[in-house]
Amino acid sequence: MQAEVKWIEDFKFLGQSQSGHSVVMDGNGGETAPSPMEMVLMAAGGCSSVDVVDGLKSAEQNVTSCNAKLTTERRETAPKVFTKVNIHFEVSGTNLDETIVEQVTRDSLEKYCSVCLMLGAGIEMSHSWEIV
Repeated sequence: MQAEVKWIEDFKFLGQSQSGHSVVMDGNGGETAPSPMEMVLMAAGGCSSVDVVDGLKSAEQNVTSCNAKLTTERRETAPKVFTKVNIHFEVSGTNLDETIVEQVTRDSLEKYCSVCLMLGAGIEMSHSWEIV
């Protein structure tokens, strides 16, 4: 998987995915677009929501909506990394089994959600550069 981020102006950047999609990010506290940290948070919510909906459907649950609300705590000083993230799932449907909903949401965070597992376990970072 690859991506590219281009500087537009001020602290605005255009992220372009390998699959051909684009998103604007605002490094100025999210004034005109999501900040990069907000994008990380939304990625965690999106990734885990896919797992939850897929898991419920696989368990033949009649799920009609799934809303993930994410809250965080961050360090006060740079780097202002997340220190805590909570994902609260609001799931609706007909005759949903509480045991299955609990299992599917837990499994997403503990076994399947790539973004959440990466955030929770930490990652090895590297960099490269060139002068153009």
